[in-house]
Amino acid sequence: MAGAFLPPCHATPQDQTDPMTAKTVSKPPLVIGYTAGVFDMFHIGHLNLLRRARAQCDRLVVGVTTDALALHRKNSKPVIPQADRMEIVGALSCVDAVVEQRDMDKMAAWKRIGFHRMFVGDDWKGHPTWTALEADFAPLGVEIVYFPYTAHVSSSQLRHHLGPKSGTEQT
Repeated sequence: MAGAFLPPCHATPQDQTDPMTAKTVSKPPLVIGYTAGVFDMFHIGHLNLLRRARAQCDRLVVGVTTDALALHRKNSKPVIPQADRMEIVGALSCVDAVVEQRDMDKMAAWKRIGFHRMFVGDDWKGHPTWTALEADFAPLGVEIVYFPYTAHVSSSQLRHHLGPKSGTEQT
C-alpha cells in the first residue's frame, strides 16, 4: 500500500518451500531504500529521484522533512504544509512508506528503518557531509547512491519565480 508505514525491515523474508522439489528455498533479502527531502511544490525533479530510487530497491521509504526542520535549515517555511507533502509523496506508486524527517541524523534514520541504500541528488556528491556519511555507512553495508540532479527545476527556483510571498514568511 503506497504511503503506509512499514516497520523496520532488518529481517529477511520468510523461506518458502519449492512446490516442484519440496525443498526449502531461501528468498534473497529485500533491499530497502531510503531518501528524504522537503518535497515542497512537488515537481518532475522529485518524481525523477523517487522513480530512480525505487528502481534500485525492493521497498522505498521516503522521509518528508517537517515544517519545523525546513524552517530551521532553510530559514523559510514550505509552501505546501507537511501533512499535504506526506500525502502527495505517499500517493506515488513508487513509494512504499512515508516517514517524518524531524532531524538530519541519517544514522538514526538507518537505525529506525534499516535501509540498505540511501539515495540523493548528485549535487551533493563530494560535499563533506555526504563524504563523511559514505565512510560511516560503508562498514554497515549501506550504499549511498547519487542520481543526476534535474537542473532545470527546483523548489527554490519555483519559489523565486513566484515572488517573495511564496513560503518565505517567518512563523
